[in-house]
Order: sequence, then structure tokens, then C-alpha cells
Amino acid sequence: MLRRVVVLASLLVLPSCTSATQPAESSPASRLTGVWVAVGTFEDPAGPPPWSNTPWPSNPPFTEWAAALFKERQENEGRDRPAGRCLPHTIPNAMLVPNYPWKVVQTPGLTIVLFENFTQYRQIFTDGRDYPTERQPAWFGYSLGKWDGDTFVVETLGFNDQSWLDDGGHPRSEEMRTTERFRRIDYGHLEVEFTFNDPKAYTKPWSVTVPFILLPDTDIIENICENEKDVEHVFFGGLKPK
Repeated sequence: MLRRVVVLASLLVLPSCTSATQPAESSPASRLTGVWVAVGTFEDPAGPPPWSNTPWPSNPPFTEWAAALFKERQENEGRDRPAGRCLPHTIPNAMLVPNYPWKVVQTPGLTIVLFENFTQYRQIFTDGRDYPTERQPAWFGYSLGKWDGDTFVVETLGFNDQSWLDDGGHPRSEEMRTTERFRRIDYGHLEVEFTFNDPKAYTKPWSVTVPFILLPDTDIIENICENEKDVEHVFFGGLKPK
């Protein structure tokens, strides 16, 4: 709780794009290092959660299979969402969890993203390697990154089909590939454009851009999902499903 109070206070004095002073060894065009959170959590705790505030298209180009699955998840209020069973949020949902920031650590050959929620991590290789020829489908997939001017471009493939794009229930499949374009607008603000290319779930690629804010003078903390012990109470009134 103490950290949350400090973070909220820090946001009140976060420098604007016209007054921010960058460290000598860094610039917003080339460095993403820091602790970030989606707009709509710390900035406006009383506002809607970021997965409902995110500008998803009102009618994504669903395939017939994905449209039926999305409808089912909406009607049962996301009862089977993976995070409710202590399974990973993944891309992009792990970056949108309310009140759980994520941290970027950059080295010349590797960018690491550390997620406070469930104490998860993601590796983005920038050392010129190719994707592994043998890939086990993975929650976060396999990511390669490169700089395009002031934008960090990340291409990811090799996902499993066990997760959702968001808690609203947008589906994904093992065929999905994502392109993320990270652009630090100024010292305190980051913008990420997500493009989803998944022929099984969507008839054509589609994109969404999500804003994030820097959380200065703080860090992520350990967060462990406690063996899904509350699921039966939340969804089944204390009775385990048969």
C-alpha cells in the first residue's frame, strides 16, 4: 500500500513533455527502461479498467469460430479466463492489468520485460538471432526486436492457444503473430501499437494503440497467484464445479 501511495503522489509531479529532463546517457527516442502502467489505472483509479478503456475496434474482424467464442465468453462474464486459474495473461493483456505495472530492462542484445502480476517475465532478443527452428508453443511466444528510428519494433510468433488477448475474451490461436511498436513520446509517456495477425481468429490483421505512463521512483514487487483458491467462491458460490 505504501508504494501505491508514493506512486500516486509521484504522478502529480511527473514532468510534462516540455519540461522533462533526460538523464545524460538516455533519451526517450532510444530508451524504454523504466516501470510502466497502462493509462486508466494509477492516473484514474475510479475509472474503467484498461481492458474496457482500450480502444478495441467495436467490431473486430472475427472469423466465425472466434465470433462464437467471444460471444460465449462475454455471456458468461469471462468465467474461464486463464488468469482466474493462475495462468499467464500474456500479450497484450499482461501489460493492461489494473494496478500491476511492468518493468523494461534493456541491454545491447536483450530486452527483458518483468511483469509484477504473477511475477512473470518476457525476453525480446535483439542480438541478430533468428527464431528457433523447433518451437514449443508458449504463453508469451518467441520475440525478436529491432529499432526503427525512435520506435522499438517487436515481432512475436510461436504462441499457444491457451490465453486471451484481454480479459474481455478476444480469442487467439497458435497461428497468431504480433507486431508491437513501442514509442516513447516523452520522458513520462509511452505508446504501444499492437497488431494481431491470426488467420484462425481474424479475417485480416488489425491494430490497437495503447498509452502507458512512467511510474518514477518506484519498482515492481513480488506477486504470487495463490493456487486459484478463490475461483470456486467467485464463480460457483463456494461449490466446486462437477
